[in-house]
Amino acid sequence: MKNALIVVDVQKDFCKGGALEVPEGDEVVEPLNKYIEVFEATKNIVVFTRDWHPPDHISFKERGGPWPPHCVKNTEGAEFHPKLNFPSIAIVVSKASERDKEAYSGFENTGLRELLKELKVEKVFVGGLATDYCVKNTVLDALKFGFKTYLLADAIKGVNVNPKDSELAIEEMRQKGAMLITFNEAKKACKISEK
Repeated sequence: MKNALIVVDVQKDFCKGGALEVPEGDEVVEPLNKYIEVFEATKNIVVFTRDWHPPDHISFKERGGPWPPHCVKNTEGAEFHPKLNFPSIAIVVSKASERDKEAYSGFENTGLRELLKELKVEKVFVGGLATDYCVKNTVLDALKFGFKTYLLADAIKGVNVNPKDSELAIEEMRQKGAMLITFNEAKKACKISEK
């Protein structure tokens, strides 16, 4: 059985200087690169999700949504962080690409659930941006769909529109069954080792 690493939305617009900057968002890149290296070396699955919005997406303020325009498809802001390691066999999943539909989860209308089931994945390891939105929703969907789900505590950062949003999100994920782990624990959990 395979394990899958799901790297959520580590895009320029969510990092330093981006249109919707997650505070300290850049700090997830280095730990995620360690996970990516190990998953790639052990021939496990690596998935990158990305927001891939049309220019007039429903989540944008001009249409009554909560956010400034961000991660508009085929723009620089939608590109992955330049220091993020990108394995040649990585799977890219684009979400929230329909004008009138929001999608915080990497599983929402993307075919990711079916793909992971087809690849015989049982455990997923989720990190990235942002803890209190797309990471949370991806984790909750993974649990709902029956995957054993691990939240990478050392590779997430939150928006925190309200001061405790990330803390509350982590607690909700744990209550629903996600296991909070760090790099060394993750290696043990999925029985992988560094070369």
